[in-house]
Amino acid sequence: MLGTIREFWRDQRGIAMVFAAMLLPVIIGLALLAIDMSRAGGLHNDMQKGADAYALAAAAELDGNTDAITRANSAITNLLKTNRTLFSTSGSHTLVPADLTVTYLYNIPANDTITLSPAGVDSNGVDWSTTDPKLAKFAEITVNSTAFATIFPASFVGGSNGMNLTTQAVAGFTNALCQFTPMFICNPYTSLGALQTALTGTTKPMIWLKEQTGGNTAQYGPGNYGFLSSPEGDKSTQTLTEMFAVTNPPACYSQTGVTTRPGNIPPVNDGINTRFDIYPNGNSGKLIPADAPPAPNVRKGMVVKNNGNSCSYDLPNSGQANNYKALPRDNCFYSGGCTQAGVLGNGSWDFSGYWSVNHGNASTSGVVTACGANPSRYCVYKYEIDNPTLKSGQEKTPPQCNSTTQSADRRLLYVAIIDCVANTVQGGSQNLPVQAFASVFVTEPAGGPPNADIYGEIQDISTTVGLGTLKKLQRNEAQLYR
Repeated sequence: MLGTIREFWRDQRGIAMVFAAMLLPVIIGLALLAIDMSRAGGLHNDMQKGADAYALAAAAELDGNTDAITRANSAITNLLKTNRTLFSTSGSHTLVPADLTVTYLYNIPANDTITLSPAGVDSNGVDWSTTDPKLAKFAEITVNSTAFATIFPASFVGGSNGMNLTTQAVAGFTNALCQFTPMFICNPYTSLGALQTALTGTTKPMIWLKEQTGGNTAQYGPGNYGFLSSPEGDKSTQTLTEMFAVTNPPACYSQTGVTTRPGNIPPVNDGINTRFDIYPNGNSGKLIPADAPPAPNVRKGMVVKNNGNSCSYDLPNSGQANNYKALPRDNCFYSGGCTQAGVLGNGSWDFSGYWSVNHGNASTSGVVTACGANPSRYCVYKYEIDNPTLKSGQEKTPPQCNSTTQSADRRLLYVAIIDCVANTVQGGSQNLPVQAFASVFVTEPAGGPPNADIYGEIQDISTTVGLGTLKKLQRNEAQLYR
């Protein structure tokens, strides 16, 4: 009997079953936990995709107009109506606005490790939220806490048989303008608002743009101009000149900011002046006329010289002076009294003298009807294009050398406007905020060394008070930031 007991005690057959029975609840529990984690991961992934979609849809409407937030909210509402959730404890549930917290931000923390609350307050206590549609640049979407029942019976170990998840996404609206000349000008007005006010009428004051030539430490001031770094890397002076000459410069610049080009850049007047049918040194093969055509109206008060493929001009001699006249500068540039250190005119120019020299006794009623009693030079320029039978003097309106002409916009330079005083612009390689992008009508050929002056009229700007002519160059995109 005792031997039998000892034999039973030493017998190890079937012990694996005992251990398996003991571990079975643990194995099942871990399996259920793994399933729950997989379900939670799937739900979180789908919630994040939804938050991303809502943020992008809202951000795409944040263009700075007064109805931007209204349109953004409408975009979210329309998406909510067409989407349902299946993983939550409520089963198949049509999403409603209460499922989301939507906050609009004027900016976001520079470091992604700084978290944002659903109300737009970061972990340092900074409130980035705004209700002003003109300031809203980012849409923050927080998917409110969503619960689902777990398979793992956590209540047996004192836990909860459910799990709550939340996700967040932040998307922003980027506004870039493409096919832009790599150039910036220092706002000649005291503020962006003053510039916008000046452009609301039919009269367009002239701006005298001067290149800053004092070196990298020289302070740029109102009316100075400089160059921007190319998105493809800074190029040679010849390449930069070609970017001013061609009809579609390969460059896009963000309205949030630009970078100035380092180094001293020689004047790019050769590139600008192709618009006037003027090609450097008889062209000499550097600028291809087909890629850098003139405008349909190249009147500039100069006498053409046509020598084969050479397109060049001379100023009229004393016997020709009375028969050639370019679009005049503002009267104050001749008599003094122009504002902002002499770089900003008042819009008063010798229209009657220009008309008399170039169109004789032809009636001005048509141009006055189209452009007003005190017309802008750009409007007169376009009127001459639209009326090819208009009586003309010695200088012809169309180009005489290169017949590959473009639209009237060919005489426009597209530039970034920067507050050079507030931002202490000096030299290159500075990252600067852009007040607006603008189109500048060049009224006469650009000067060469050493002055490199450019005279023109600012025609339109990319702000909400603009005329909308720059929209064709805008590339608006929404992108995720968080």
